[in-house]
Amino acid sequence: MRASLTGARAMARKHPSFPQGRLVVLEHHSKVLKDNPLGDPSVRRVAVWLPPQYDTSAEGRKRGRRFPVLYDLVGFTGSGLAHLNWRPFDENVPERAARLVHEGRMAPAIIVFPDCFTSLGGNQYINSAAIGRYADYLTREIVPFVDREFRTLASRDHRGCFGKSSGGYGSMIHGMQYPETWGAIADHSGDALFDLCYLADWPRTLNELDKFRPKRRKAGPVDAARDARSSADGRDDGRVRRFLAAMWAKEKLSDAEIHAVMELAMAASYDPDRNAPNGFRLPFNLETGELLPKRWAKWLAHDPVNLVGRYRKNLASLRGIYIDCGWRDQYHLHFGARVLSRKLTEHGIDHVYEEFDDTHSSIDYRMDDSLPFLTRALR
Repeated sequence: MRASLTGARAMARKHPSFPQGRLVVLEHHSKVLKDNPLGDPSVRRVAVWLPPQYDTSAEGRKRGRRFPVLYDLVGFTGSGLAHLNWRPFDENVPERAARLVHEGRMAPAIIVFPDCFTSLGGNQYINSAAIGRYADYLTREIVPFVDREFRTLASRDHRGCFGKSSGGYGSMIHGMQYPETWGAIADHSGDALFDLCYLADWPRTLNELDKFRPKRRKAGPVDAARDARSSADGRDDGRVRRFLAAMWAKEKLSDAEIHAVMELAMAASYDPDRNAPNGFRLPFNLETGELLPKRWAKWLAHDPVNLVGRYRKNLASLRGIYIDCGWRDQYHLHFGARVLSRKLTEHGIDHVYEEFDDTHSSIDYRMDDSLPFLTRALR
């Protein structure tokens, strides 16, 4: 009986009786992404969810009504369009927003789903000479584009962004660096405290890259000193290039391969170098696995926990900052979230920080808290 009731509730959720709003998908031709280093498409689809109040006849005398806007920054390997997909026993983002509006928990708002996917599996929503200018793409192109096409409240005080993981990182960084664009942000399990969230996965990444080293390993004596010199400055000796070529040719990647691509995408985001192979450097010696302090310092310069003091005035100007993380996050991001919250508090920056009993995976239900928070802050 319990199972049938659960199933009935799930079916009712997938077939709601309340208005669902309207989805519009537009094509945008980007000048910013044209000739990007990875050769990724500069023509992208931008999806926009319009709340029921945008069109309803009950608003007949207010057809000029304008709405606050939220931008959904998805996590690594995702695209905004993926958040429109049908989901079993769950809601996609437009369905969730429609329910929250119907329940009166969330004020009507337009939600934008930009496509920022790259050949490296995504990006961190920052400008990188190795990946592309994705911060400029969002702030200089997509935001004005949406404001022209729809009845938005076209000011930072009515515009916010939210996201999980890399999207949470992007939201926090944009709140820090682009307060003229964003008035409020929500950061779900965003990348922070890089010494914990990234370093732990590099040994596995180095082992994956080792399969593509210039000379195949043989049992016997090894000149470790000579081999170490080949990648002492974080430059690729050819194995990264061969690994990426092999991954781009495959139809299915293993978990280890996906995580290796992710670490390389982070290197391309945080330590781009036009003069280096592939356009970026690595923070480890590929042979010995030793951390390269000079290269790692480039990463740490992008770590949100190290940027609060520098951007405290920008953060203090925001109308709302929401941060949360599961205390069983498998990437250890709850530690970074705690440090980030502590530093915000030390600098007198008002924010909401919450934790919950879950991991990094399948936590979209946390938007039931963040989306209402954002619309309250951006009224």
